[in-house]
Amino acid sequence: MSPTSPANPACPTRRLTTAQALVAFLARQYTERDGRRQRLISATWGIFGHGNVAGIGQALLEAGGGRSGGGGNGGAGNGAAHRMPYLQGRNEQAMVHAAVGYARQSGRLSAHAVTTSIGPGATNLVTGAALATINRLPVLLLPGDTFATRPADPVLQQLEVEYAGDVSVNDCLRPVSRYFDRITRPEALIPAALQAMRVLADPAGTGAVTLALPQDVQAEAYDWPEEFFAERDWHVRRPAPDTHELEAAVRAVRSARRPLIVAGGGIRHSAAEETLAAFTAATRIPVASTQAGKGALRHDHPADVGGIGHTGTATADELARTADLVIGIGTRFSDFTTASGTLFANPAVRFLHLNITGFDAHKLAALPLVADARAGLEALTAALAGHGYRVDPAYETEYTGAKEAWEERVEASFATPDPTARPTQTQVLGLLDALVTEDDILINAAGSLPGDLHKLWRTRSRDQYHVEYGYSCMGYEIPAAIGVLLAAEGRTPRRPVWALVGDGTYLMNPTEIVTAVQENLPLKLVVLQNHGYASIGGLSESVGAERFGTAYRHRDADGGFTGPPLPVDLAANAASLGMRVLRATTVDDLRTALSEARDAGGPTCVYVETETPDTVSGPPPAQAWWDVPVAETASRPAAVKAREEYDRQVAARRRHL
Repeated sequence: MSPTSPANPACPTRRLTTAQALVAFLARQYTERDGRRQRLISATWGIFGHGNVAGIGQALLEAGGGRSGGGGNGGAGNGAAHRMPYLQGRNEQAMVHAAVGYARQSGRLSAHAVTTSIGPGATNLVTGAALATINRLPVLLLPGDTFATRPADPVLQQLEVEYAGDVSVNDCLRPVSRYFDRITRPEALIPAALQAMRVLADPAGTGAVTLALPQDVQAEAYDWPEEFFAERDWHVRRPAPDTHELEAAVRAVRSARRPLIVAGGGIRHSAAEETLAAFTAATRIPVASTQAGKGALRHDHPADVGGIGHTGTATADELARTADLVIGIGTRFSDFTTASGTLFANPAVRFLHLNITGFDAHKLAALPLVADARAGLEALTAALAGHGYRVDPAYETEYTGAKEAWEERVEASFATPDPTARPTQTQVLGLLDALVTEDDILINAAGSLPGDLHKLWRTRSRDQYHVEYGYSCMGYEIPAAIGVLLAAEGRTPRRPVWALVGDGTYLMNPTEIVTAVQENLPLKLVVLQNHGYASIGGLSESVGAERFGTAYRHRDADGGFTGPPLPVDLAANAASLGMRVLRATTVDDLRTALSEARDAGGPTCVYVETETPDTVSGPPPAQAWWDVPVAETASRPAAVKAREEYDRQVAARRRHL
């Protein structure tokens, strides 16, 4: 029989440490949407230090922290269904990236927790937390914190702030968290934990959630009410649109002659792809996509016109310039999408924005339609059905013809006329494009690859295209791929997951290769060696900075970086971390290596040095501008010329009011 609370003899209690209670609570939280129920926190990543090893670490041990449930004596009351699997990370930032990859692949319905020690372990979470919050993806952060009882002051790794005794380094996480609390007493965990789950399960408010845990409080025992450990379902809402807003939206669509849909990540989060396809089938409105929205329609859907904005297709960007109504669905309208305010050039253009958050729905002075993407599209489709709205056939012929012309440019970029030559980056993508099916998932985040992928990749399924471009964080790809693999666990055969990285990104964060090896996850890593920051090198040249500091080369006699390439062997590095490595030097080699990697049952790396493309074999240039301010005064001719071009582009910017 459970003991009872002295304050309320009718209320059974369980005596646990704060850390044990938190882990037991997390193992009993579920989300539910559309009749589907799943664990909200399905596993916990961790790196242990003195700030969490005796608290959360000990609690995870008692909770049966093996990946398949493990052992444990059930001291926190954990049956098989309530165990908390533990995943061992190598870098705190990378653990958050892995958790974010898992959450995105799980449709934001299931997430991971991440526990770290105090000090650098906690501050290493900041970048991952920002990425999660910016991309509206749930992750629970559990950093250790300095003593709440202050038995010694300062303790190891404590930040001393003269004007505030209650500030620690964990306060760095406040601006990048959607919810933050510091648990300075055991009983304070109860309301904080409930608030944390509320935010994680809220489609309009999710992101990084931080519960800072002082190391003494983690280990402190308390008599917890049994109700705290009851299974709890968090319903994920699908709010329907307001009637008045829906009527205004219908009027806007009916009056449009050149409407264009901008599909964002909200479509994927809402699982609204089929609803979008039904809407376009009824209206024939073309669909352009942001990085997060790519895959909302298959690449071969008649209404899909590809990526939009600075990294978009010529088809989508030309439609955007002449559109009289831009219908944003689940997008934040970032500067890459709007070409820094220069893309939507029609003087009469207006915006209609379907978004689950009012904050985003009102951007660009849009008519707001605040609703879940699927619920909103269903309502809009039904409301328009009675009016028989459909775009002019000439408009449909125009964009389908432009799409066919763009596909010819894609084919030219993917072509490999010389199988014995070193491949270009776009040829690497072309060989991969010819190999994959709708089962494959591609992950990327930074460098020149996101631009090439957004323009050229032919997305075959709703979740094939996984490019993180809200924070564009170098080093995201490898750990995120592990998270995606964990989310797809149990599927037979397992879906091939590819992490595409350049050499600069690889050097940022290769550590979780060790985790992939430890878990025997069939990660397919493609490393493109181009000896530097290719993307920023090109940008540097365009803004008059002359590629300064962007090449990985020895110093020359003048102190610059124009000497021979550095003798860095990333393939050997990946092999030293436990991966099987396939080296490719030619197009034919690469074709064989990619096919072999796809069939591999363990972590496999394909390493290839890429050739600098020419104007034919390279990707099409940017089809729209992006604002990177250029030096207003300079002595070097390249910067002077770049400023002249910058002033010309800025003159085209407008504010949509």
